[in-house]
Amino acid sequence: MAQKIFRTALAQINPTVGDLAGNQKKILDALHLAAGNECDLVAFPELGITGYPPEDLLLRRQFIHDQREAVREIAAQVGDLLCVIGCIDEVQGKLFNASTVLHRGARIASYHKVHLPNYSVFDEERYFEAGRQPLILDLGAVRIGLSICEDIWIAGSVVDSEALNGQADILLNISASPYHIGKSEGRLQLMRERALRTHSAVAYVNLVGGQDELVFDGQSLVLSADGRLLAAGDAFAEDFIVVDWPLAEIAAARPGRAALGQGAAAALQPVQVIAVDFPFTDKKTAAFNPRTAAPILHDFEEIYQALLLGIRDYVAKNGFEKVVLGSSGGIDSALVAVLAVDALGAAQVKTVAIPSPFSSAGSIADARQLAQNLGVELIEYPIHAALAAYEETLAQTFAGLPRDITEENLQARIRGNLLMALSNKFGWMVLVTGNKSEVSVGYCTIYGDMAGGFSPLKDVFKTMVYELCDYRNKKAGYDLIPRAIITKAPSAELRPNQTDQDSLPPYDVLDAILECYVEREMGVAEIAARGFDPGVVRQVARLVDMAEYKRRQAAPGIKITPRAFGKDRRMPITNRYRSI
Repeated sequence: MAQKIFRTALAQINPTVGDLAGNQKKILDALHLAAGNECDLVAFPELGITGYPPEDLLLRRQFIHDQREAVREIAAQVGDLLCVIGCIDEVQGKLFNASTVLHRGARIASYHKVHLPNYSVFDEERYFEAGRQPLILDLGAVRIGLSICEDIWIAGSVVDSEALNGQADILLNISASPYHIGKSEGRLQLMRERALRTHSAVAYVNLVGGQDELVFDGQSLVLSADGRLLAAGDAFAEDFIVVDWPLAEIAAARPGRAALGQGAAAALQPVQVIAVDFPFTDKKTAAFNPRTAAPILHDFEEIYQALLLGIRDYVAKNGFEKVVLGSSGGIDSALVAVLAVDALGAAQVKTVAIPSPFSSAGSIADARQLAQNLGVELIEYPIHAALAAYEETLAQTFAGLPRDITEENLQARIRGNLLMALSNKFGWMVLVTGNKSEVSVGYCTIYGDMAGGFSPLKDVFKTMVYELCDYRNKKAGYDLIPRAIITKAPSAELRPNQTDQDSLPPYDVLDAILECYVEREMGVAEIAARGFDPGVVRQVARLVDMAEYKRRQAAPGIKITPRAFGKDRRMPITNRYRSI
């Protein structure tokens, strides 16, 4: 006799913020897929109906009303299975980040997120009220504890209460957990710890997709009560994960959980239990054998995939089809070009070589070789005449003054104008090619090489640019990015014989200092104590502080580190404090 099972589906979808109709369709498509596979429950990520984060859309009354209608329309198509969606719940004029349960055409329960993150890129206290009450769905043979993202990261709180006080068999966490380097490994360890601590199984469904600066990596997880990984969702792609839970195994885990006693945060209200009359029918379809190991991505593969998804979604979700970038023959623009082609396809990428009187013949040749390797069009606009015209216009005003960075920046700004002209005329989005090292210290020209719509390398240090280029060439099996581009000394080529190291420390030193100062918020003395020249550390810190006004006007870029410029790091422009 076949044993009865509880079949759960996790719909790892890629919503778009504000696209209520599009997100609703994704949810309904997955809902019908779950029904067709005789699932008992299907769960969607945090705020899957609105997209995450909706930010100040939440202040618009019409938006709240429209998303409520979308939830109502979804509920109308939910039959006998249980559908758990992330949405906004409004109670007496207050907004809650909710995990809402739909069943047989109605909303039968809503759990309100207890722990609202208000750090790093998160700003949930600006919009939401915090919930206070853990919630369990009691289906008789299965008890499911609901939580949302941050709730499961906080020990001794919601999930402990649901498992130890409410005897939840499965802890179902819907999440919108953005990517940064090392996040997936830490997340898996945390979920395993929660399962082992509570003797409850864990089902974790995460958002996937790019949203402005953020990339959500998916990698949803299902773990047994003894910490075994039962299923894992794809990395950086939509997925539909189905897991069968034998009811006999669920019952067998209960005595061990009961023996642990009770445990919960004192601030929480008693667990709310919602009883659901749920029929556990014999399945007609075969048992599922989901992927039983987490996707293994090596460091640079993971970073590369995050960058691809960030580019692809930013371009598509903002209504662009093609992108354009300045191709200098340098390593940064080469990596951006390769990323763009990998993300969008060669036909959607245009490159532009814009040599000035100081551009080397080698750089122009390298830009041409790269374009040939990638199969993309290369447009060439020498700017000798344009630069001469600018200088002639300014000659009388600048009479008697030496040439300096002003004339260098004119070249960058002419290039920016040309790229933006192509953008205006053809609707191509300009990709900025600067990296985190340059953006950190202001080694970039505002309204020049900073001009554009999106900055893929904004959170990628220069040393990592080299590593990603080597990774991509190894993956290609040949020098897709010409070796000459990788081995040449970095240079803006805005004056004769210029190199980056004329103005900056070597990049391995610079990036190590920047990691301490920008990402770890260490002081100058503390950094110098690690063996760095104190004068160099002071120079780097001063450059970072002075460049804040540039960064505030920079294009958004993809967050890949725990401390990225933009939402993640919010420094005042007018600021006289100096760490010395």
